[in-house]
Amino acid sequence: MQQQNMNMPNMNMQNQQTRMSEPPGVVSTKDALYLTDMMSWNLLSAKKAHFFAGQCQDPELKAEAEKVGQMHQRHYQQLLGHLGQHANQQQPLNNMQ
Repeated sequence: MQQQNMNMPNMNMQNQQTRMSEPPGVVSTKDALYLTDMMSWNLLSAKKAHFFAGQCQDPELKAEAEKVGQMHQRHYQQLLGHLGQHANQQQPLNNMQ
């Protein structure tokens, strides 16, 4: 039991994550799928909020639903902008020598 407790600090050190100063040059398949999911969730949420705002009779609820829709649309555009910006910085494979 005492030997197990001595190994615990080592396990905690291994589980700590380090922060990257720059994003990696390549997006893994798993990361690409996660980004696709995030964009889909934000787009769907923006559409639903806009639909619900159109159904609301209460002006306060309508305004809040529109704000929520705009927030999700802004997040979608930010993700799209980041992806587009990084895609433009990458060189096509056929230009490599």
